[in-house]
Amino acid sequence: MPRKPPRPCRHPGCPNLSHDVYCEQHRALYARDNAAERGYDGKWRKARGLFLQRNPLCVACLKEGKITPAVIVDHIIPHRGDMTLFWDQENWQPLCKHHHDCKTGSGL
Repeated sequence: MPRKPPRPCRHPGCPNLSHDVYCEQHRALYARDNAAERGYDGKWRKARGLFLQRNPLCVACLKEGKITPAVIVDHIIPHRGDMTLFWDQENWQPLCKHHHDCKTGSGL
């Protein structure tokens, strides 16, 4: 079966065609480690579970006067690989998926 035709690279202004999202030249710019390599491993899952047990409600919903279960432990200040900031529980907040997606999508 023939392959799909190549598409333009998504890097702004790049004229190269690729079978992936980015061409060979720009793929490394957008490469990202997998979740475990970024710190989201078994140790994180255990800490996350304990944090959500102690903080079961979304803090953003509470500010709006709603009661919604939290399902995500959000890093208030993005850690960007800083493991000290990653594990600082003062930098964690419980959020529902909606509010986490809103925060992450807005780039805050």
